[in-house]
Amino acid sequence: MSERFPSLMRGVVFVLAVGWVLHIGRQIFEPIIISVLVVYVIVGVARLTQRIPWLGPLMSVKLQYTLAILLIVLAVVGIASLIISNIARITLLAPKYQAGLIELIQKWFVILGGASEPTWDSLRRDIIGQINIHRVISSTLSSVKSIVGGAAVVLLYAVFLLIEKFNLPYKISNIAKEFPGAAIWERAIIDINDRIGTYLALKTFCSVLLGLISWAIMAWFGLEFAALWAILIALLNYVPYLGTFLGVLFPVAFSIVQFGQLEAAIKVAIALSVPQFFIGNFLDPYLMGNSLNLSPFAILVSLAVWGALWGITGAFCAVPITACIAMALSEFPETRPIAIMLSRNGDLGPALRSTAGPDG
Repeated sequence: MSERFPSLMRGVVFVLAVGWVLHIGRQIFEPIIISVLVVYVIVGVARLTQRIPWLGPLMSVKLQYTLAILLIVLAVVGIASLIISNIARITLLAPKYQAGLIELIQKWFVILGGASEPTWDSLRRDIIGQINIHRVISSTLSSVKSIVGGAAVVLLYAVFLLIEKFNLPYKISNIAKEFPGAAIWERAIIDINDRIGTYLALKTFCSVLLGLISWAIMAWFGLEFAALWAILIALLNYVPYLGTFLGVLFPVAFSIVQFGQLEAAIKVAIALSVPQFFIGNFLDPYLMGNSLNLSPFAILVSLAVWGALWGITGAFCAVPITACIAMALSEFPETRPIAIMLSRNGDLGPALRSTAGPDG
């Protein structure tokens, strides 16, 4: 016990130091991690192009990656233009929603037994009057500039990572020849690439499918900006547990303002929850199985930790990062117990145990 305690304390100090560096270096590490995930998605799409009938087997690797990049760029441009056009419509229809919101507030104020109905003037004086409009506009413009600049940096990193990807296997192989212990890292990297790439590709498919179904449901109900909400639902599907709740909450909250009726909002909530339930509990596990092998509690903790470190970006990246850490820990006898605790059922799988070394 006395020999293990210093090692334990060194490990705790190391983890805290890494967390502190990740937090203060957020602006540096965030675009790097996002670009890595983007490359995984590009690789996954490139692999899918191989399954195109007749043409897939005939395409060269460079052509597959070029086609994958073009598809992703077109999707991003289309989504961006759709978001911009919807924001413009929201601005034009703001007075309509303002009137509906005040009418709804007045209605519920009377139902709850308020002494007198609030008016728009009183709400503007008591609530909106406290908001600094210039500060809100400046903050919004600053956020937009930050997103555009961050996207450019991510794109630049992703391009160079794709170039580096073709040379990485040779580099790792040469390192393994010079340093026998590096062979473990070579196996870990191969395993991480396969499993994370498969996870992100299948998760993207499920998210797109969920977004399309949700769009059809909201369009059928006549909910305005259905495409915008569908994009939000698809993106939030990458965030486990919490993303499912938020993906339903935002369009339902907007339906209350648009329709002015709680009954209509309840119908929208139930209808949107059905595809969330079936895709999250049946299709998602069927396609991915236990590919990442993370326990639900470990996922929740990772959401809390990475969300605290990097905000919403951390929430999106929490599962892939935690899975990478768990798979790397599983390759070493000293850290394998931690990987077992992070796993769903305590079984790291025969492939990992067979490549973990003589102690496994």
